[in-house]
Amino acid sequence: MDSPKGWLEPLGLDPAKVAFLTPPELVERALASHEGQLTDTGSLSVNTGRHTGRCPERRFLVSGGSSDDSVDWGKTNKPISPSEFESLWSETLRQLASMGGLHGFEGSAGADSSHAIGVRLVSPMPWQALFSACLFREPVAGVARNATILAAGNMPGPGDEPLIAIDLERARVLILGTRYAGEIKKSVFSFLNWWLPGRGVMPMHCSATVGSQGDVALYFGLSGTGKTTLSADPERLLVGDDEHGWSGEGIFNFEGGCYAKTIHLTRQGEPLIWDSIGFGTVLENVPLDPVRRIPDFDSSAITENTRVAYPLSRVAAAQPGGKAGHPGNILFLTCDAFGVLPAVSLLDRRQALEQFLLGYTAKVGGTESGVREVSATFSSGFGAPFLPRRPLEYAALLAERLARHGSRVWLVNTGWSGGSASGGFGRRMPLAVTRAIVSRILDGSLAKAEWVRDPVFGLGRPKAVAGIEPRHLDPCLAWSNHDDYMREASALALKFSGKLDGWRGEIGKLAGDS
Repeated sequence: MDSPKGWLEPLGLDPAKVAFLTPPELVERALASHEGQLTDTGSLSVNTGRHTGRCPERRFLVSGGSSDDSVDWGKTNKPISPSEFESLWSETLRQLASMGGLHGFEGSAGADSSHAIGVRLVSPMPWQALFSACLFREPVAGVARNATILAAGNMPGPGDEPLIAIDLERARVLILGTRYAGEIKKSVFSFLNWWLPGRGVMPMHCSATVGSQGDVALYFGLSGTGKTTLSADPERLLVGDDEHGWSGEGIFNFEGGCYAKTIHLTRQGEPLIWDSIGFGTVLENVPLDPVRRIPDFDSSAITENTRVAYPLSRVAAAQPGGKAGHPGNILFLTCDAFGVLPAVSLLDRRQALEQFLLGYTAKVGGTESGVREVSATFSSGFGAPFLPRRPLEYAALLAERLARHGSRVWLVNTGWSGGSASGGFGRRMPLAVTRAIVSRILDGSLAKAEWVRDPVFGLGRPKAVAGIEPRHLDPCLAWSNHDDYMREASALALKFSGKLDGWRGEIGKLAGDS
């Protein structure tokens, strides 16, 4: 590992102008520069301004090199020419070099040191260095690659629009025009999603926990499906809440912290997250009481996407070292707002690959008339915005591991029951029901249930589970009108089929179909 600051001079930055500070010092700098306020519990509260979430339409990968053939170019992975990137990179460095008060961070991503990368960041904003200190790991000697990030979000991007550009071959990230710190962590994740498959490691958008007997569970899911909530289990140790790798030795966390949504956060509902908020952590876009500085976690006045970043050192039930064995159970979480999927399904290998490639969830949006509409969302690998390679490459990695380790794969519906979210009759699946189901998955008892085949989706669902109402297991029972259920369920099944059409032959090969 280079000496601290040794990597700055090759960038054209004066090491004397870049401060590498401790979290308390970064908090002091952020307060002095009026970037945030302290809450009543000591967390630094910041407002990211115009952009309160990622800007996927403004994310680009540098084209024109040897990495081109490995990238799945299209709407998600849009190209930026090497010349344009180099021009923006050089101009950003020129502007940063002319500034005083730059802040640096040096850490790593990857709890398994044999697959770790270095993470280096320069930013004019001390709170973004603090965010990085919360989310990434300590520096590691002898890493194979170092990723350098210029997080200059207070500088405008081209045309006054944000720009997130990733140079895969040279491991460089440029962030302009957005102060939303999630772009930092997801850019590193995107790089790892390209780099690690070439080393035989499967990168995963999932949380992970370990039980008292060493049993490992993975929770895949898009935002809002419960990935962080369900992994915050007081009966299990948390490996991580968002990004992991699966190597020949087992799983390992990429990060050293968590980035949890806080909308409607309560101590009763999510005590592990609640208790992790304090001095040295960062709250994003959470409104505060102007006098008492108490966060209003129920308010979406700024955004629904309110967040907290905190290091795993604040989590009492964290897995030491951030590594664990091979998973016995893999849970695909979906928030089915159409209300037609069972609360839980057990997937065979082909179905597991299908659901992995689909990455299905459903979202509820608003219209001008105030009517809520449900839309199906598909995101391969449950993280398509961060996957530079073709979806089948990640599916092939999963298929190989399922064949080798025999992990059970489950589809868990954390969404609606009894009707769609837009119809007024459906109700959100009770969190207590979901947690009870997950508990039975993890203790092995659910696998012993009697299973029947769902007539619409062909998925296996349990005939009965002690303490769980039948209407949650058989979604049709929760609907007041059988025909309405069949219409909605058949429409969703047709969408599934349409999305899978181009992959069926490859899925069959990966699943080992004769």
